[in-house]
Amino acid sequence: MTTKPSLTSDPNRRQKVQSAEYVLSILKALANAGGSLSLTALSEALEASPSKVHRYLASLKESGFVFQDSPTAHYVLGQQAITVGLAAMRQANILTASAPTLCRIADEKGVTALIAILGNSGPTIVRWEEPIHAVTVNVRPGSTLPILWSATGRVFGAFVRSAFLDLAIRRELRTATSLHRREFPNISAVNAAFKEIRSKGYAGIRDVLLNGVSAVAAPVFDATDQVCGELAILGTTSQVDITPGAAAVDAVLEGAASITTALGGKARRST
Repeated sequence: MTTKPSLTSDPNRRQKVQSAEYVLSILKALANAGGSLSLTALSEALEASPSKVHRYLASLKESGFVFQDSPTAHYVLGQQAITVGLAAMRQANILTASAPTLCRIADEKGVTALIAILGNSGPTIVRWEEPIHAVTVNVRPGSTLPILWSATGRVFGAFVRSAFLDLAIRRELRTATSLHRREFPNISAVNAAFKEIRSKGYAGIRDVLLNGVSAVAAPVFDATDQVCGELAILGTTSQVDITPGAAAVDAVLEGAASITTALGGKARRST
């Protein structure tokens, strides 16, 4: 019986794998630099000689993955690289990208973790993960949340500009309870709160939507640097500390950044 040679025992196969890995490192370096670098800068980024990098660039040029810009002599990601990137973007969506993060946060922190998007009726929960002992709330996937009285809604209000949101916010102010009006007596107070949320990179509420329940939410950005949704957690007020630097806040910020990266976006904590 014959056996296939292993990678370590087949020099030719090992060399092919190493070459493929090096080609990928060149493409990654170009992508991380915004898609364009000089040969010198690319060589420095890869810590390799210009002659070595140039050999691989020649192959990438032939296959259409890079081209050399005549005016600057920079190497730029080509049409084939763009095609691959667009295909990856089409496959990326917040529902699938968020699954590992939601499960991890729910298990590790013992809180409910959710993903919401801005739907036609407002902030809408589209994914939901609960721990074994979850706090009882009357919202589930498909539920629509208020803009002003939920952490999820406040993140959309702070980071997304739309006439729809403006109308919803003014409507919620008109119908606010006397307790809610203490926090937001007018639109100026709302705008000041949104400014603070953008500065911190997240929204937190304590005993606002439901008594005894607190929540933290942060935006998720897509590859075009637009807010495509958000990650939020909710639990008892004793579980979820909404102050900056608290464990719950850090978990949400790090989780939102992880999902953003998975979607091809640029992770950030504030604007």
